[in-house]
Amino acid sequence: MTTRALVFSVAAAAALVPACKKDKDQPAPPPGAGSGSATAGTATGSAAARPRPSQSTLPQMPLMVLGDDLKRAAKVTLGHALFFDKRLSGGTDRSCYSCHANEDGNGGAQPIAIGSGGKTLTRHSPVIWNVGYWSSAFYWDGRTKTLEDNAKGAWGGGNMGAAPGADTPEKTTAALDAKAAEVAAIAAFKPLFETAYPGTPIKADHVTGALAEYMRTLICNNTAYDKFAAGDKTALSEDQQRGLDVFLGKGKCATCHAPPFFSTAMGVEGGAYFNVGIGTSGVAEDKVDVGRMKVTNKPEDWAAFKPPSLRNVAKSPPYFHDGSVGTLDEAVKLMASGGIANKNKSPLLTDTGLTDAERTDLLAFLKGLDCPGSLEPPAAQ
Repeated sequence: MTTRALVFSVAAAAALVPACKKDKDQPAPPPGAGSGSATAGTATGSAAARPRPSQSTLPQMPLMVLGDDLKRAAKVTLGHALFFDKRLSGGTDRSCYSCHANEDGNGGAQPIAIGSGGKTLTRHSPVIWNVGYWSSAFYWDGRTKTLEDNAKGAWGGGNMGAAPGADTPEKTTAALDAKAAEVAAIAAFKPLFETAYPGTPIKADHVTGALAEYMRTLICNNTAYDKFAAGDKTALSEDQQRGLDVFLGKGKCATCHAPPFFSTAMGVEGGAYFNVGIGTSGVAEDKVDVGRMKVTNKPEDWAAFKPPSLRNVAKSPPYFHDGSVGTLDEAVKLMASGGIANKNKSPLLTDTGLTDAERTDLLAFLKGLDCPGSLEPPAAQ
């Protein structure tokens, strides 16, 4: 997928969002009315009902276009086996799947991820559906450029601890090369490595390459939203359609979570980062996780993070980079109220004044982003 094509899809989504300023002459909906009621969509006087964003042409997921590789299928098979195998970790106690299990929506169960040896890490494990669509923007702060480097960081770092004590990139690579050779020597893995990389001494890059190819197959593009956007107008219930109106309109959710990716940062070269105040309240400034600023050293990036995709969001609590919000309703309330005040909060975040009925509809719509697939383990190794 070219960056140009992906940026176009995000721009198309942004075009759906109507002006956010509330019409002062618009009457309030009657008590209990949903956000898509006739009253809510009709201006005072004889003006015609405003068009509902949910009934417009909606963006659909683009295909992921990859370069030619005759060995890609073999690498996917190998990466699939590696993803689920704890023997890849330093303590043979954690696999990639340990932080991305189906029962947690393929995000993390704990607010802060737990790594090899029971070590508490620094951030929450995000959902990895559609992870291959990120463009030079992996991790919450976008510090790695490729999915291969993302896999290497998780493998050699605290997540899986396969390079213990390594304090330089060179030492990390050496430790991972040794671990790769060790794993490749396991009887069950030998034929998989030989098929994917015939006649090649196995190094760390072969392991991370295979993991990346497998993760690129983790596509979520058949949610109720996707079916609705493709023309099945029964795929979303009426309350979910009203919630989509809120999402694209008054709620201003598409500012950070534009469809079809439901992250404005996904598919955009280098990503996009927003400070919504998470992790800043009641924390000494020198103890705040500075997020993107750690990568760029720019003050304007202080405590800014990449917005995750909302696909599978209803299945994957807790929320945000520190897992500090336990329920989706709490997360929606926080964002709809304009986030948490701090010295660098994004000016794009304002209190949208959602009613209880509108928030209920919005929550209903977010369930329409549930991914029906699951990560299936391979045959026993």
